[in-house]
Amino acid sequence: MASKGGIESLGPEGASAAAHALSLPAEAYGNDERVEALWAMKAFNHAEVYFNLISSVEPKFLKLTKMDDHIYDRFREEFRDLDVKVLKEDDLKSADAKERWRPFCNQFEGSVEDFNYGTLLRLDCEKEYSEENTIFVTRIQFFAVEVTRNREGLNDAVFSARSRKS
Repeated sequence: MASKGGIESLGPEGASAAAHALSLPAEAYGNDERVEALWAMKAFNHAEVYFNLISSVEPKFLKLTKMDDHIYDRFREEFRDLDVKVLKEDDLKSADAKERWRPFCNQFEGSVEDFNYGTLLRLDCEKEYSEENTIFVTRIQFFAVEVTRNREGLNDAVFSARSRKS
């Protein structure tokens, strides 16, 4: 997953302007394609960093937030039977799923920074990010799923695959 002109291609001034633009409230923009492109680049860069992290460090040792324990406990209380190894879009986006996810996500408002920012999530944890294997979710959904995958050993396949190639 090599970056070919991500946010670093903007240079220092462009990156500063992009950071400022992304910090403004959404109402300031309407449907500005440039802002959507910046958000997409930011989400892609986050995904790239995360995948490189689980590829190079044993996932069970990773701490994604200071609240990992609480996120994991609450997630498994609410989504006890959800198979996070291979998610389906309906697990996250169907009307029923949204009704279950909304209160889960909202409980982290104010305690998990940027809890509702858009983030890319792999559907199948044994595969890399790709168009077919990626879905756009809130950051707290990403943390809930990925902390669970790390704790339950499901991301070990990515780490092992990369370790064998080295």
